[in-house]
Amino acid sequence: MNFYFEASEVLNRIDAKEGSIKGILATLPENNRSRTAALVIETLKYKSVLTDVIQSSKLLTEEKKKINSLNLALVLVHDTLLANGIQAGDGPIKQAILRHKTRLKSELQRIKIKRGVKSDVELAQASDDRAAKIPRYVRVNTLMWSTEEAILFYTKRGFQLQSPFALSKGFGIDEHIPDLLAFNPAQQFRDDPSYKTGKIILQDKASCFSAFVLSPPCNDPDAVVIDATAAPGNKTSHLSALMGNKGKLYAFERDKRRFSTLKMMLAKAACRNVEAVNADFLTIDPSHPKYSLATHILLDPSCSGSGIVNRLDYLLEDEIEVVEEERLNKLAAFQLMMIKHAMKFPHVQKIVYSTCSIHATENEHVISHALHSDEATSSHFKLAPRNDVLPTWNRRGQAEEMKGTSDADSLVRCSPGEDGTNGFFVSCFIREHNSVLPQTEPLKKRKVETEEVAPEKRKKKRKKKVKTE
Repeated sequence: MNFYFEASEVLNRIDAKEGSIKGILATLPENNRSRTAALVIETLKYKSVLTDVIQSSKLLTEEKKKINSLNLALVLVHDTLLANGIQAGDGPIKQAILRHKTRLKSELQRIKIKRGVKSDVELAQASDDRAAKIPRYVRVNTLMWSTEEAILFYTKRGFQLQSPFALSKGFGIDEHIPDLLAFNPAQQFRDDPSYKTGKIILQDKASCFSAFVLSPPCNDPDAVVIDATAAPGNKTSHLSALMGNKGKLYAFERDKRRFSTLKMMLAKAACRNVEAVNADFLTIDPSHPKYSLATHILLDPSCSGSGIVNRLDYLLEDEIEVVEEERLNKLAAFQLMMIKHAMKFPHVQKIVYSTCSIHATENEHVISHALHSDEATSSHFKLAPRNDVLPTWNRRGQAEEMKGTSDADSLVRCSPGEDGTNGFFVSCFIREHNSVLPQTEPLKKRKVETEEVAPEKRKKKRKKKVKTE
């Protein structure tokens, strides 16, 4: 029965919007992840139907002492009606469900008749059509083998170097990101030995842009790089590979559960130059002896996730509401704080800021405010020219959202359904003339801005600094 409690807890976290379905599932213990993920995904496919069945049968009303959670009822009723029964020993909770089995089946049949369908499969929620246009991207982990070895491995397994949409076993070499392969969207890699051993990373193409644009020093034992919001670890492992596992890469993650996921990911990918730090990047003193030496910083902070149209999050489509302006403004304020804080590190020469959002509020507007901030002025930051930011990628920033300036051409956008990726945004700040800030005084406190980004003053509140040593 613990299996069902774990699955219902995942549904609770999804309801609480703690992250994407994929991201939350990635935090589960690996030994039971596949089984729990399968139940969660299948339950979400039929969630609206199962909810109607549960409500009509009055299951929660009559068995409230045994089953006091809708999500627990959902996973149990799913297996009762749509799978091979509840996979657990006879206990009070299972017996409570079985007492209502006849009524549950009757309510399910009533819904099928009402909707004019004959099979259970026809009740499942339809997928997002845009996801079918996105290849299954596989990044070769060059810390463990070469792209040439990976291509040979897959061709020996019956795959062919052709368009991933031409054949079910077709795959291609990406034209923009080195070491990235594109397979047919229907291909699954969860049981692939290369995936299980960390030799390949399942990562959307647009998500690879961030580390590639940052372009950290390669094979430099003195390099110091920061990934400010690292979990689950895809971008961190990409940075590590680009650095050739040399130098030092500090990976910050404030959430304990996501931090555990990050450490597992880095160990699996053989990232030996990474030091994972369970701390909030905003609490890190830019003058800290270790971190002040960073020359490259990657910022991929929390965002609305409005660009994600992957194969799982369509399951929440009927629950997605129009993102409120107030929430976007709060996210933008936080994102701007991240950029401004990164600009305070005395030796940083390059900062990449990215989101998986399609909203200008979190993208072009944040960039505009950052460019006009005191931090950018005093530290001599500007946007890198287009030639340094995926110059052959055609979709750029929205000029009308950048007040018509030419800066929009320095920005990169990805449109879901049109560019073969999820929705994404990438920008790159560089320090002019390789200038270096004078060493700052130790950070005593940090200021937290909670109101929307605007020129006027905001209320600020204090938060204690998190110790990292």
